[in-house]
Amino acid sequence: MPIKIPNDLPGRKVLEAEGVSVIKETDATRQDIRPLQIALLNLMPDKIRTETQFARLTGATPLQVELTLLRTGSYRSRNVSERHLLDFYRCWEDVSAEKFDGFIVTGAPVETMEFEEVAYWDELRRIIDWSERNVHESMFICWGAQSALYHRYGVPKHGLGEKLFGVYRQRLCRRGVPLLTGMNDEFSIPVSRYTEVRAEDLPAGLDVLATSEESGLCMVEDVSRRSVYMFNHVEYDAGTLRDEYERDLANGAGVSLPVDYFPGDDPGEEPINRWRVHAHLLFSNWINRMYQGTPFAREDIGR
Repeated sequence: MPIKIPNDLPGRKVLEAEGVSVIKETDATRQDIRPLQIALLNLMPDKIRTETQFARLTGATPLQVELTLLRTGSYRSRNVSERHLLDFYRCWEDVSAEKFDGFIVTGAPVETMEFEEVAYWDELRRIIDWSERNVHESMFICWGAQSALYHRYGVPKHGLGEKLFGVYRQRLCRRGVPLLTGMNDEFSIPVSRYTEVRAEDLPAGLDVLATSEESGLCMVEDVSRRSVYMFNHVEYDAGTLRDEYERDLANGAGVSLPVDYFPGDDPGEEPINRWRVHAHLLFSNWINRMYQGTPFAREDIGR
């Protein structure tokens, strides 16, 4: 089954060219099924790139998914046109009375700031609380994962001194977990952050699913709140780290070459995507679990 996104969303042509099954809004209304409703709170500055990355992953399953793009009302992004936001995004407050089968919160380029200093922190706290009543399954990515753990449990983030940047090997810590079905014991994922959450700070009841000796925690599951915390960027394209590297160099940030990313550590070589299959498998498992557990009647979600 395909993913339903707005007909004119810029990422539609990219997804169709890749073979991702995308359904038109007019065609979706004629199908006599209930699609899974997944909301994406996009906190990244490059809205179009990020929405395309997550649409790619949520659209690669046998189930029909309807993706709703959300933004905060307390902060307006300066890196995307107002027309794009008006055409394709809804403010969270406008959907706060609705229910969703799935909810994704992206990372954000604010991790060196204290949580309370972030312009939309109060609104994000309300959104995290809302998700426990109005969402069946949640996934928090990178800074989004750090913010949810801090708000819910007071888990701190720790500065790393320099940017942890590159593609790092991760190792599974658990077996027999539906979210990890079919995944290799070891796999690679892009990492791009200045801070980390440490296992010793996690409260009892949270399960570490994957970790790395070099890059630390990768993925944690919170069964009681039906939440997954992913500290790395499984959604990234092959060229995303390269673009970040070139941006940081242009800004004089003095960032090091991404670890184990460019072939032969040569920035002139085209990066190779070695994490795509694990990204799709993780989201396929997550959506399949969501489908099996979510109520058929959306109004019953969260009860």
